[in-house]
Amino acid sequence: MFKTLGVLGGMGPLATLDFAHKIIQNTPAQRDQEHIPMLIRSIPQIPDRTDCLMNDSASPLTAMLQGLEELLSAGVEAIAIPCNTAHFWQPDLQAKSPVPVFHIAHACSESLQQLQISKVTLMATDGTLKAGFYPEILSRQGIQLELPPADIQQKIMRGIYSVKSGNIALGGKLLNNAFQSLLNQGFERVILGCTEIPLALDHLGAEHLDRSLDATSALASFCVDWSISAQPLQAA
Repeated sequence: MFKTLGVLGGMGPLATLDFAHKIIQNTPAQRDQEHIPMLIRSIPQIPDRTDCLMNDSASPLTAMLQGLEELLSAGVEAIAIPCNTAHFWQPDLQAKSPVPVFHIAHACSESLQQLQISKVTLMATDGTLKAGFYPEILSRQGIQLELPPADIQQKIMRGIYSVKSGNIALGGKLLNNAFQSLLNQGFERVILGCTEIPLALDHLGAEHLDRSLDATSALASFCVDWSISAQPLQAA
């Protein structure tokens, strides 16, 4: 009845837990047996994705491929990655996987289409911005994405790494300041394109979250739809 989802996690640990929680939140279940089966692999020692893209440090691909093989060996039928920046390597992972490796930007694109949104901005790591997959995938659906100004991007990065270090209060303050500044620039939606961002904004109780799109939640909803659907979805 349900297809089993593999979660390639640990990037970071809090983001993996947040994703699993949002899978449960998005599942129309009335009892335990109606929730989708998941196998979660959370190994935080995977090299930093942004550091790799920005500073040519150690690549996370070998570690992610090891995780992919472990999940495939366990019998999962699709794989989700609750880390935006890691999706730079999604094509490499998909090339080695006989099952779909879902793309978080594709899930966001579907959500924005349903909302009939055409102009957005993106809160994400420097690595995700450099990777360029968000504007590429959104543009296929006629969705215009404008990146944040440099001063706001600096606040976003400080906020993200504050959350990763365990200081959610400071991270939330920095990220909320950046979020409100972007809203004031008139975007229809702000994509929360790093899995630490919605976690911190929710913790803070930030205002106007109805004008955001939580990429983690979009991916979770996409995965739930896949698991309970009669027909398997194809990889993005």
